[in-house]
Amino acid sequence: MLSKDGWGGLVVLATSLLLFGLTLGLADNPLVPIGPGFYPRIVLGLTAGLGFWLFAADFVSRKKSEKPEHKLNYAAVLTQFGVFGLYVAALPGLGFRIATALYVAAASALLAPPRGVKGWLGLAVLALGTAAATWLVFERYLLVLLPRGRWTDF
Repeated sequence: MLSKDGWGGLVVLATSLLLFGLTLGLADNPLVPIGPGFYPRIVLGLTAGLGFWLFAADFVSRKKSEKPEHKLNYAAVLTQFGVFGLYVAALPGLGFRIATALYVAAASALLAPPRGVKGWLGLAVLALGTAAATWLVFERYLLVLLPRGRWTDF
């Protein structure tokens, strides 16, 4: 019998394969070397692979260990939504790079508070690296313009 993870992996696999099949019907433009389905096929192929991996891992692990009861923390979920709302509100003023670095740092610190200097340094590297990598991929490689800050012009 599959657990929720196995069923979730199976649903993700089936949905990804269905959507992947729909991208095959997109008409290519002869003037453009990469068609409109190129990037969606990459993402959907990876998603299907990860869904299959989750399904297979659950299917293979027949031994279900008893998991301890976890207390649901609705306040933490609401706090994360609040932090995300602040991020969206800060985008026009601060710009994508600064607002994203601050958001990643705040969200990570709320999920797992850093301990010591090494933890704070790791958090800073994660936040700055995430903002820089996302900016490079979207702005420089995919040529998607990201919001510049009115206050910072950055």
